[in-house]
Amino acid sequence: MAPAAAAVAAACPSSLPRTSSPRRGHQGRACSFRRAARPAMLVYSESGRQQQARRPRPLCSQQAEVAGTAVDDDEACELVSGSDLVIGEGDDDSVRAHLFNAVKNNNGTGILLLSDVFGFEDSATRDFAYRVACNGYNVLLPDLFRGNPWKQSAPFDADQFSHWLAGHAPARVSGDIDACTRWLADEFTAAGVTRKLGVVGFCYGGGRLVELLARDAERCFSAGVCFYGSRMDASLGAAVAAPVLFVCGDGDPLCPVETVRELERSAKGARAAVYAGRGHGFAHRPQSVEEDVDAEDAFNAMRAWLHDHLLA
Repeated sequence: MAPAAAAVAAACPSSLPRTSSPRRGHQGRACSFRRAARPAMLVYSESGRQQQARRPRPLCSQQAEVAGTAVDDDEACELVSGSDLVIGEGDDDSVRAHLFNAVKNNNGTGILLLSDVFGFEDSATRDFAYRVACNGYNVLLPDLFRGNPWKQSAPFDADQFSHWLAGHAPARVSGDIDACTRWLADEFTAAGVTRKLGVVGFCYGGGRLVELLARDAERCFSAGVCFYGSRMDASLGAAVAAPVLFVCGDGDPLCPVETVRELERSAKGARAAVYAGRGHGFAHRPQSVEEDVDAEDAFNAMRAWLHDHLLA
């Protein structure tokens, strides 16, 4: 049995998957978030210590038992463990990633999460990955930018962004994504833990999700959820076999509704959820109470989509 498969079977926070070069050992934290309280999310720092995010994010509404204190247990959302991985061999052919494992409610299913341009260490992205794992999944979050994501603190400059993006060759990025897909398939599907894998992507990662599913000749993925994908190629829709939920706002110039509707028509089993008045990033970076409500709705839509296509 593959290491990750053994970890899932054991469902124990002390037993974690490893590849050839793990970067950091196990970290775990309880999922005990109450919507009414809106606490700041705890996220991992590079050293492994927990830190507060700068602002509250949409949080996991489920309750759990923490440190012997009984609280409501909505969806058995109890504990998520995490480990840093290096997938592949050698500096040129390896990619860093973080794996989030559900522990007590692990359903054995793997999810590949493709980030936005701010990368796999961004707190909003890790918050979201943690929430997905909190619902029973094993979430692999790769470093698509090889340690050089777009810097969120930098004032946006179109020329600088184009120069930065040009440094991340599409062939290299797709190769890293394919390597992570093979790793998930080996660790979960081939090991007999699950028959199905899912993929979720945000903006930049959403565009790569469409490309990934269009070239998925082996049908590794059984479902996808694309949040406001940027640079999506609508002509690839006919090649996408896995059912995809496309989530976007009608005020997002980076993800035109027309492109989403075209993909909805051409991709088999696709569906679009368009949120009125919402712009780019609302589902994982809400900036207002109103956006927070729609972000929670979008998360629940994703959760239902993954359940129906991966677990039901």
